[in-house]
Amino acid sequence: MRNKAKPVKVRPLISAERIRRRVRELAKEISRDYAGKEVLLVGLLKGSWVFLADLVRCLEVPVQVDFISAASYGSRKESKGLVRVDLDLRARVKGRDVLVVEDIVDTGFTLKSVLQRLKRRRPKSVRVCALLDKPSRRKVEVEPDYVGFKVPDRFIVGYGTDFAERFRQLPYVGYIEEEG
Repeated sequence: MRNKAKPVKVRPLISAERIRRRVRELAKEISRDYAGKEVLLVGLLKGSWVFLADLVRCLEVPVQVDFISAASYGSRKESKGLVRVDLDLRARVKGRDVLVVEDIVDTGFTLKSVLQRLKRRRPKSVRVCALLDKPSRRKVEVEPDYVGFKVPDRFIVGYGTDFAERFRQLPYVGYIEEEG
């Protein structure tokens, strides 16, 4: 017998249109800040790929894209603080301007670990662009340089962000409504 996924209700928080507008605004800021430079965009998998794809299409500077797969959640709602790296960059980082693209900065464990890993490779610069920021849950000091939206302390899904590999396909950002 197959396990049935427990029904989960998702409430909309940020519409697809608001996301589109904000991604264009972020791309303009990034393009202005990196004018005349080539940027290595490092997407954190799996959550960032939808945001990264939309962002890349709006940027007006030359970019190269690579990915790191790192996670501290697994299929749970709570981070244990242990970061597992499943896929590392193939691109050379030394001497380059690097922009890490993240779906959501929550506790900060994953992002801090990735930033430490990148800095050991001696890039020229490292900045962070996060679609979503949830500062109320921060456990370690790490702040994105570019932020799409600050979100409340809810379990966020949609637009690439998931819960147990579900809800990435939603064109908007929502939150899981707690039962009870």
